[in-house]
Amino acid sequence: MIVDTLRVFVTVAEQRHFSKAAELLNLSQPGVSQHIRNMENELGTKLMLRSPKQVKLTEEGIILYRKAKQILGLYEEAKQQIHLLHEVVSGSIQVGASFTIGEYILPRLLAKFATQYPEVDLQLTIGNTEEIVSGIRTNDLDLALVEGSVDNHPDLIITPYMQDEMIIVAASSHPLASLATIAPADLTDQNWIIREPGSGTRAFSDHFLEANGLTVKRSYVFNSSQGVKEAVAAGLGIAVLSRLTVRKELQNGDLAELAVSGPAMKRELSVIRNKHSSLTLAVQMFQQKVQEQQQSAELPCDMLSLHDQA
Repeated sequence: MIVDTLRVFVTVAEQRHFSKAAELLNLSQPGVSQHIRNMENELGTKLMLRSPKQVKLTEEGIILYRKAKQILGLYEEAKQQIHLLHEVVSGSIQVGASFTIGEYILPRLLAKFATQYPEVDLQLTIGNTEEIVSGIRTNDLDLALVEGSVDNHPDLIITPYMQDEMIIVAASSHPLASLATIAPADLTDQNWIIREPGSGTRAFSDHFLEANGLTVKRSYVFNSSQGVKEAVAAGLGIAVLSRLTVRKELQNGDLAELAVSGPAMKRELSVIRNKHSSLTLAVQMFQQKVQEQQQSAELPCDMLSLHDQA
């Protein structure tokens, strides 16, 4: 079937290597090479430039790759609609999530989805917000949930999902932790533990520091919320984190919430997808599960639905 050959071509193009593609497809390398040769013979042109280290697409190959992705998406959509006639949801979904959502919100949702739709192959990619948005724009991901603001790119459909409360935390032994209330200005000239550039949490903390005119004595960068929490608990500095990520640490006393005066700090969580991607039945069902989770009481009480605020 031509779909099989297109799938082989797309995999080689994305892996940039015949043997890696063969491994992913459970095919022999000669079998993969034969698929590509057949495609080139049929089209009468060279689609790939081969070298010992990697494969590079020709101009014709780039054109075919873009169209092949669309064809495979449409085929997957048709297959889902056919399966729906037999009440079967199947296929594959590539879901992306920024760290806070991927580690603290999605696990329960994924477990329920997998139980209800066992025929769906669901793959999860967790990264910082910038990486996940990039994955959606390149169609490597079908759907994603991210924290923080997302630029209104013409290729993106951005749907508000929830609001997440951000708080400032310190080690329980930190001098500021014993104060009943502190002003934002009291946070100046402190050591800060921050996330890496591209993180939604980093963007929020940068905005907080700038908006309040705070100077930083010294900063330490970690590429995960877990690393930030451990550093704060060890007394290395203070940090801005989602309340969702530190609930257990606050309960057991490893961390303390600093009672900063002023309104509660909120950031928006969003569901994003590429407007040009195929909306398969499996993706639609996953979106429905996301909506159900948002409306259910299963989310922590500090996760506030945007729709509930209207």
